[in-house]
This record gives sequence, C-alpha cells and structure tokens, in this order.
Amino acid sequence: MNIRELGSLLRTRKLSCAELTEQTLTGIRAHSDDHWFITVTEEQAREEALERDRELAAGQDRGPFHGIPIALKDLFYTRGVRTTAGSLIFRDFVPEYDATVVERLRNAGAISVGKTNLHELAYGITSKNPHYGSVTNPLDAKRLPGGSSGGSAAVVAAGLVPMALGTDTGGSIRIPASYCGIAGLKPTYGRVSRHGVLPLGFSLDHVGPLASCVEDCTLTMDVIAGAEFNLPARTELTGVRVGVPKKFFFDRVDERVAAVVLDAVSAMERLGASVSEVQIPDLADANAAARVVLYAEATALYNRHSDFRLFGQDVWNLIEQGRAIAGHEYVNAQRIRTLFRRDFDALWQRVDVLAAPTAPIIAPGIDEDRVQIGPEAEDTRLASTRLVRAINYLGEPALSIPCGTSSGMPVGLQLIGPPFSESKLLQLGSTLESYV
Repeated sequence: MNIRELGSLLRTRKLSCAELTEQTLTGIRAHSDDHWFITVTEEQAREEALERDRELAAGQDRGPFHGIPIALKDLFYTRGVRTTAGSLIFRDFVPEYDATVVERLRNAGAISVGKTNLHELAYGITSKNPHYGSVTNPLDAKRLPGGSSGGSAAVVAAGLVPMALGTDTGGSIRIPASYCGIAGLKPTYGRVSRHGVLPLGFSLDHVGPLASCVEDCTLTMDVIAGAEFNLPARTELTGVRVGVPKKFFFDRVDERVAAVVLDAVSAMERLGASVSEVQIPDLADANAAARVVLYAEATALYNRHSDFRLFGQDVWNLIEQGRAIAGHEYVNAQRIRTLFRRDFDALWQRVDVLAAPTAPIIAPGIDEDRVQIGPEAEDTRLASTRLVRAINYLGEPALSIPCGTSSGMPVGLQLIGPPFSESKLLQLGSTLESYV
C-alpha cells in the first residue's frame, strides 16, 4: 500500500498506528536473513506509534505521513541510534541529533522503524556488505538489489514500508530503484539538506526518496525539501517536449531493456507529448571526470584511516585509487563540469525532459562481476552506473520509475530534467505510471 492508502486506514480507524507499526516490525523479523536492516528500532517505533494514535484521537493530524512507517539508509544521523554507514569505522557512532530530513519527517508524523543496510560507506552498487551481510533483491534473491541504497530499495519493494530515504552519489537511488522495480528520485543538487548525513562525495551527494510509487516520492519531497511539489495530476502530456538522446544513453544497452524503455517513450507520445531525438554532449567524458571527483573527495574523507582491515576489499581499493589522484586532476575535473553545465543549459531550451534507461541491464546475478551486453562484456559496477553517474556530476534532477519487465525483472525509465524541475518530473512520472 502507498502512503495515502495507509493513511486512509489510519484515519478511518480501520487500523491503528500501533497495529501498522507492529505489522511492519513482524515483516522485518521475517526477513532478517535478507540483511535489509542494520538496526531495527522496535521500542522507539512502538512508542512513537502510540503517541501518533493519541494525537489522532485528540484530533491532531500531522499530515500524510502521520503514523506511516518509514526506513532510513544508515547514513542519516538519528539521535540516540547508531549510524554505521555500513562500515566498521562508524560501528559505534551514536549521533546526538537527527539529520535535518529525519527531523522533518518525524515532525510530519512518520515513524522510523530502523536503519537500512547499504554498500559500505555508500561506495558501491552491489550492497554486498562484508560487515553487516549482503542485501538480497526481494524480487529474486539470486540477483543484486543495486546500491548503495540497496536496503532502502529492498524494504520498499518488499512492501514493508512505502518509503525509505536514500542517497545518490553516482546513481545510488536510481540503480536500486530500477533493479527492485520501484520509484526513486535524485533531486537537484542542493535541493534537499544533507546536514546530518555522512558524506561520500561533497559535490556529488544527493538525498532523496525510494518509494512504492511516484506520489509517495512527491509527498516525501513536500516534507524533506520544505516546498510544495504536488502539481495537479494530468491525463495527457500535450505540450511536454521529450528528448530521446541519439547517443550514449542507448549505446551498449541490452536490446530488451532498450525496447521496453522505447515503448514507454511511445506511450508518452500517445499521451500527446512531442518526442524528438536530440544530440547531447559526450557523457562518457563526464563520467570519467565524475569518477576523478569522487575518488578525490571520498579519499579526502577516509585517507586518515590506514588500517585496511577496517574496510571491505572493494572499498579499500577505491580509496587507494583516490590517493593517486593529483590536485590538478581534481581541479580540472571540476572545471570541466562547468562546460557540461553550459551544454545542458542550452539543451533545456529545446526540451523539457530527457527519457532514457536508468541502467543498461536488469538486475545482475549476485556473483556476476561482469555482465554481457550484446557482444560485449562489461564490469558490472561500471555498467550499472554508466547511465546515471554523469547526472550527479551535472546536478540535474532525475526520476527512475519501472516501465516494464525483461526476463521477469523490472526495467527502469529515467526521466531527467533541468535544475529544480522536480515538480514537473514527478507529475510526468505519475501520469506515466498507469500507462507503462
């Protein structure tokens, strides 16, 4: 059920906040072997649920999130509850205050049931965590859930909660949203506060929702961004200019994935949108520059930790690569960002949104280090991030929604818009949900 459906049950007294919370906690315990959570806050959740029930009985309604169970990626500061980042470095870190977004959700009546598992330090896409267990994909336990927000995506896709917060530095909301068949929004850089969120890449990190539907992403943004994102629903898309990139986004994409995404684009056209092919800058260069930025920024954070035993091997290797980045390389990578931003600013004069695959593949197998895409084999991590990483570098908002299936697994449609166009992206995604 989504947030509004659950809220209706609570307000008509067909279900109490306490009962809903207990059902959620029971579901979490039933999936303990799936490693979706690092910390479950059972007693705190029960206490908050009772308080939300008392408030409703007294006529106090905090809004759509009143009494709704949610989950938080274990990067978000939670007062009195440990925040590990999926690492050994922070295994005993207990913040003294809540992250801004956590505080806003709590004030809106949401009930956090715990902290979700993730790729260590949010630095990877598999969510195979050597310290807290490997997150399973609830649709197929033999496949990866994506990452780094794998636990957040899994608990939403499994129906345990309608929304879980995630972060996105190189695709970490959109990749798991695509692989688990849910909605995920990476807002414009800086749109949502990162205060009280353990960082990975200072100039690349974004905070956003993974949710059961686009509407739940919208309701979340209303709370965490402190603005109104809920544009009136549409039944058609007349006047919307959709750009389909000629290059890059459909290069080296599984042909079945590409076909599903193009079917979704056709649905947009049938709904009245104007669809055209567009030329975009070479985002392979943007990806290369973004990796330089991330290597440098992540290593700057963790360079003082010299004991490799505190890290998983894959994360340690990435930190070691960051030590090899020279200062001039980092500066030049940041300067190049300005050139790409200018190109995209010009692009937004011609189209309102770009439509593309979120990932070139469906969720890969848990032990697939390389994936086959047509005649070529590619590193799983690089393939998964190839179509999303540059959007972090640019800072543009991007929404991933499921648009069909391939081999029984979901395919993600990525809708990318100009800065601060989240409302229109969410409105477009909500319109499309019933047609794809």
